[in-house]
Amino acid sequence: MVENTSRAANDGGAVDSGHARLHELGYKQELKRDLSVLSNFAFSFSIISVLTGITTLYNTGIRYGGPISMTYGWLVAGFFTTMVGLSMAEICSCYPTSGGLYYWSARLSGREWAPFASWLTGWFNIVGQWAVTTSVDFSLAQLIQVIILLSTGGNNGGGYLASKYVVIGFHGGILLIHAIINCFSIRWLSFFGQLAAAWNVLGVFVLMILIPCVATERASSKFVFTHFNTETDAGIHNKFYIFVLGLLMSQYSLTGYDASAHMSEETKSADINGPRGIISAIGISIIVGWGYLLGITFAVTNIPYLLSVDNDAGGYAVAEVFYLTFKSRYGNGAGGIICLVVVAVAIFFCGLSSVTSNSRMAYAFSRDGAMPFSSFWHKVNGQEVPINAVWLSAFMAFCMALTSLESLVAFQAMVSIATVGLYISYALPILFRITLARKSLALGPFNLGRYGIIVGWIAVLWVATITVLFSLPVAYPVTRDSLNYTPVAVGGLLLLVLLAWVSSARHWFKGPITNIDA
Repeated sequence: MVENTSRAANDGGAVDSGHARLHELGYKQELKRDLSVLSNFAFSFSIISVLTGITTLYNTGIRYGGPISMTYGWLVAGFFTTMVGLSMAEICSCYPTSGGLYYWSARLSGREWAPFASWLTGWFNIVGQWAVTTSVDFSLAQLIQVIILLSTGGNNGGGYLASKYVVIGFHGGILLIHAIINCFSIRWLSFFGQLAAAWNVLGVFVLMILIPCVATERASSKFVFTHFNTETDAGIHNKFYIFVLGLLMSQYSLTGYDASAHMSEETKSADINGPRGIISAIGISIIVGWGYLLGITFAVTNIPYLLSVDNDAGGYAVAEVFYLTFKSRYGNGAGGIICLVVVAVAIFFCGLSSVTSNSRMAYAFSRDGAMPFSSFWHKVNGQEVPINAVWLSAFMAFCMALTSLESLVAFQAMVSIATVGLYISYALPILFRITLARKSLALGPFNLGRYGIIVGWIAVLWVATITVLFSLPVAYPVTRDSLNYTPVAVGGLLLLVLLAWVSSARHWFKGPITNIDA
């Protein structure tokens, strides 16, 4: 890794380097630049939120491969995610704008391809971000339902099981709170971001130590590090195939770190601190996430029961682990419910930061005229916050969750864009950087030197690999309820974006446009 200081601030260092670079790129400073590197890191770290990703998708990991697919799959996904993050950080140092990925694609693909590259990357990124917010806040709504269920006696004790309409109501209420908070000034959002990061770190360390210590029965080290669960009831017997399906939990958890790029116009020295935010968020998430995974898995003694819809938590694996852990020692699961509340708060913060990141992307994308009613979405209020984009992000996340009223299968199809669609938007600018802009890119203060091309190729090939792997069927025989709708959802999004381009956008969308008057 190499750092140079060729891009100094203007006026002898009096002007912030990120501000100066933004001006060089042709944009006015409209948002308040008040975030430190810690705050920038906090937004990405709280969106990655290992407490959110691991807790909500632990069922997938324990069903497909179990301990091995989670313990080692986390490290595999972590390594390749770091490659993607390093490549993104290098580009972020060159172009520290709120537009992030779509702006990078425009600059790296050349004048001829810039509009189309920008259009494709931007729509995959913004829809992927909306899907992330949808999945996070809906997961919180489901967890609240489980907490209420366990608090009222559990599934086997006559506990209250909320209907799908109540759950969607919870989801809407959570989004409303997130939108209101995101109307505050960036200083308040910075405070919440740092609080979220601290809560995630402390929560992980408390739970990873507390759960196995309280458990009266613990799994052996051999079970945690060598047991491979093949009892999937999915008609799949190939171990590699099962391992791949279990990998989704890890890869889904390690997303959202592009938030550091989207917050760059509000970050001091963004050409240096934006990249640092990306890399540090990924690195720390990998470490604490692995510890959290091990802590939970050491308390697992009966995989089939954890996955059964007849258990106290109605099939919610992590909730059942927490509940049984305290019930076995103290005769009731109150302590486990408190642990679930700790996780719920972390998920709340994750959704809050996600709406913040979404709104900045919508602000930048509409600033360049890519969205319908663009002039409305990129307006900022007296607090220098893109308030209309905030409410748009919350509204879109609510609309996406309405598919859950049809079926959870339909909802899963929508949310699948959160992993595959978002990673495609990550890979596109990296692909342009290692091909079309391989020799022409002027590196920023944070760069990988001669290793940039190698790391970039590893990142692109990994995204191509998971795009194929996560599109495979998750059960055989394939039925309406077991079909993996990921290729349908992602392919449908691609088709809509291409149709919009061919039929209309190619005539008027010219890619990123400057807003500094001559």
